[in-house]
Amino acid sequence: MRQVKKKKPQQKIIYEPASVKPKVSQPRHFAATDFLISAQTLAQCPADEGWEIAFAGRSNAGKSSALNCLTSARLARTSKTPGRTQLINFFSVDEQRRLVDLPGYGYAKVPEAMRREWGQHLGDYIGQRECLCGVVIMMDIRHPLTDFDHQLMEVAASRNLPVHILLTKSDKLKRGPAAAQLQMVRNELKLLNGEFSVQLFSSLKASGTGEAWKKLDEWLQINEPQPEVIPDETPGDPDTIND
Repeated sequence: MRQVKKKKPQQKIIYEPASVKPKVSQPRHFAATDFLISAQTLAQCPADEGWEIAFAGRSNAGKSSALNCLTSARLARTSKTPGRTQLINFFSVDEQRRLVDLPGYGYAKVPEAMRREWGQHLGDYIGQRECLCGVVIMMDIRHPLTDFDHQLMEVAASRNLPVHILLTKSDKLKRGPAAAQLQMVRNELKLLNGEFSVQLFSSLKASGTGEAWKKLDEWLQINEPQPEVIPDETPGDPDTIND
């Protein structure tokens, strides 16, 4: 009788989930940021002293959501209708440091006269505010570097103000397309005169916050010890469907 060879038992392959990066703890001073005052014109702004960082961007770029994500508070008013931020809103980090939410620009449904008025106030603030130490520009990752973005960047560069770009809504793209958009913007910035930096950001996923906090601290000259910042390398959910 022929002897039958016994099959070797199949080895089970154990799949271990990829290690998850620990979330970066929010700096205490941003957690404590609070509303200070709203101004319609440059003359109504607080005393021009200390340090200020302006947050600007197109009305549908998620500017207020990004500011709320970084401060972990419902500071900036968000709305499903773009163009609701009509005033210059100041938020106090401490007695000498402020974050400033500027009116959104480039929203077509806002009357032309109102858009011109907003543009004038925004230009006056960026061009004349002496305590301004940097500008954060929010750009929808799917539609970056619009004509309005370029105009604002040119005004900032004319004053030697550094500009940091948050490519918002990065969760809307898969990893590859998001990385490609980031590299495209980096290449474009190399052709411009000025101090520019850029990163991926998602308010929905709270990704990119560590890198952004580090930049804000640098500009505000805050030197207190901070948690280790680990930049987010995963720009979005790999299963996210592009829209």
